[in-house]
Amino acid sequence: MQEEIRFATFNVCNLAPAGMKLYDNLEPLSPAQYEAKAEWTARQIDLLGADVIGFQEIFSQAALRDVLSRTRHYRDATLAGYDAMDAAGRMLPTVALVSRLPLAGAGAAWTNFPAGVSVPADNHAADDNTCRFARAPLHVQVHLPGGQLTDVVVVHLKSRRPDYRHGDGSDAAAYALANLRSLQRRGAEAVALRVLANELGHSGRPCIVLGDFNDIANAVTTSIVMGAGAPCEPGMEMRARLYDANAIQLRQDALRHVGYTNIHDSAYMTIDHILVSEHFHAASPRAIGVVQEVSCLNDHLLLGLPHASDHGQVLARIKLLGNID
Repeated sequence: MQEEIRFATFNVCNLAPAGMKLYDNLEPLSPAQYEAKAEWTARQIDLLGADVIGFQEIFSQAALRDVLSRTRHYRDATLAGYDAMDAAGRMLPTVALVSRLPLAGAGAAWTNFPAGVSVPADNHAADDNTCRFARAPLHVQVHLPGGQLTDVVVVHLKSRRPDYRHGDGSDAAAYALANLRSLQRRGAEAVALRVLANELGHSGRPCIVLGDFNDIANAVTTSIVMGAGAPCEPGMEMRARLYDANAIQLRQDALRHVGYTNIHDSAYMTIDHILVSEHFHAASPRAIGVVQEVSCLNDHLLLGLPHASDHGQVLARIKLLGNID
C-alpha cells in the first residue's frame, strides 16, 4: 500500500484562455502569453508531484484541462471544479481540485454561508449578497490508499485589497475603512468556513482544508477557520480543531523556515495554507498519518517571470500509519 500521500495548494494567478477579458484594468492574455503560462503551470504541477492539488483563480475549467494535458503525470488525473460568471456574462475566478487518488463524487461548491452567518450590514453595497462566499469553496471526498474516505475543501478567501465604495474619498480614513470592509468580508467567510468544517467534523472522517487564505497562519481569520481556542467538551479538544500542517510537521528546523508564498510591498508572507484534522497530527491517538514535511515552491517569485504565478505553492507530505482500512 502507498505509504505517503501528498497534498498541495496552487494559486495559478488568473488562468484563463487567450483573449478572455477578466478585469477592466487587466488586458487579456495573448496566444503567446497563454502558451507560456500554460506550459509553466504544467511544469510546476509535475514538479509538485502531489496526489491531490487544490487550485485557485481558475477562470476556466477548460483552460485547466488544457494545462493538465501538457503535464507528464496528471493527464489521467480527475478534475473537480466549476465555472462561474457574473450578471454581465464575464467569467469569475473559482477553485478546483485535481486528484490522482479516486474521488467519491464530483464534489460540491459551498455557495452560501450557513444560517446565522453574514457580512456586517454596514459593510456591503446595495447589490452585494451578504450571505454568500465571493468564491465558493469546493468540497470533494477523496479515497486515501486503503480506502479511508477523506473530506478535502479547497478555499480562496477574500483578498486584502481595499474595498472602496462609489463616492469614497482618497484620504487616510477612506483607505482605512476600505481595508476594514475587506477584513470584515474575509472574517465572515472564515466564520462560515469554520461552521461548515465543524459540521464535517461530526462525521469522524479525516479533513483537509487548503488554499489561499489571504492571511498568515496566526491571523485572526485563519485562527477562526482552525477553531483555535474554541470551547469544547473535555477530551474533545483535538477533534474540534484543524491544524496548520506547517506548524505540526515532524521535520522542524529553524534554519529551513524560509517558506513564503507571496511578496507584497517587499514583505514576505505565507498566505497559502494546508490545514489538517487531528487524523494527521502526531499527538492524536486517532491519527492515521502524520505530517512529515511542508515545503514551498517559491523560487519563481524572485525571478519576475511574467507567465508565472504571483504565489508560491505549498506541498505537505503525509506518512500513513499502518493499515487505515
